[in-house]
Amino acid sequence: MKVFIVPPNSLILYDLVERFGHQPLSVMGTLRERVTGKEMESPPLNVTPKDVTKGLKYAGIEVPSGVRGRLAVWGPMIDEAEAAIIMNDTPFTFGCVGCHRTNLMLMYLVRKKNIPVIEVEYPEDEEEAKIMVSKVKNFLEGLK
Repeated sequence: MKVFIVPPNSLILYDLVERFGHQPLSVMGTLRERVTGKEMESPPLNVTPKDVTKGLKYAGIEVPSGVRGRLAVWGPMIDEAEAAIIMNDTPFTFGCVGCHRTNLMLMYLVRKKNIPVIEVEYPEDEEEAKIMVSKVKNFLEGLK
């Protein structure tokens, strides 16, 4: 199954999804294609003016262009997702926290999609990390 992860650049969640035989939908692969593809007009930018317009599918015109630009990249991954993992209460330095409003919109779009979702808390110590990994493992093994 294709599993969307929030934060969308979490290497921890990416690795877990892949280890349990699913396809992680993350920003790393999507942006790699954008910055190495021949269509990119001005690297290292990874969001084009067309993307900002495409982002209107996921957020209204009054939403800042940076949010729409991010949603233009991540929205299609949510459209493709068959399941999702959301990690809550991540520290500022973990994952993609460049725009909190985008993260809130991502979680809303994931929940609205009505796919299997597990929400886990960011672990603060080794014991909590073991519990989080166990919950994610059980969730991923239960996906058909």
